[in-house]
Amino acid sequence: MQATPPTPLRAGRLTIELFTEAAPRACENFRCLCTGERGKGKSSGKPLHFKGTKFHRIVKGFVCQGGDIVKGDGSGGDSIYGKPFNDEKGGLKLKHDAAGIVSMANSGKNSNTSQFFLTLGPAPACDGKHTVFGRVVEGLPILQRIDALAASKDGDPLTDVCISDSGYDG
Repeated sequence: MQATPPTPLRAGRLTIELFTEAAPRACENFRCLCTGERGKGKSSGKPLHFKGTKFHRIVKGFVCQGGDIVKGDGSGGDSIYGKPFNDEKGGLKLKHDAAGIVSMANSGKNSNTSQFFLTLGPAPACDGKHTVFGRVVEGLPILQRIDALAASKDGDPLTDVCISDSGYDG
C-alpha cells in the first residue's frame, strides 16, 4: 500500500493588526518571530522565525493554532525572551468574539512562548485565559477557507497549512 501525503493548502496572505498597548510583550515577540530578526533561541537553539512552520491544530469553527518553532507538533515553543513570558492583563481583558482574533496559545497561566492561534469564529471559552494581541484585518476569507478545507472536530489538520513566509510592514 502506498499513501500519498496531502497537498498543502495554498491559502494566501493574512495581515494582522497588533494591539501593542494591550499586550506589548506578546506583540513584540510575535513581530520578531515574523521577521526572524532575533536569530536562534537561547533555550532551543532553533531559529526564532515562523517561516516554514505548520499550523498543527485546526479545530472546525474554533481555532487555527501554530507557532511551534521548536518541534512543530504543538509540544514545543520558544520566545524572544529566552523563556516563557507572562500573560498581559490588557490582552486578557479583550474578547475572542469573532473570527480573526489572534492570541497566545499556552499550557497554563504565564506560559507563553511562540505558539499562537487565530479564531475561526467566536471563542468565549478562551476569554481571560489567553492573551489577545491582535486581529486579522485583511484575509478573513483565507481563514474561512482553512476552516472549510483543513479543520476537523478533533483538531488534526485534514491537510497541511504552513506559513510559507512572514514579515512585518510596520
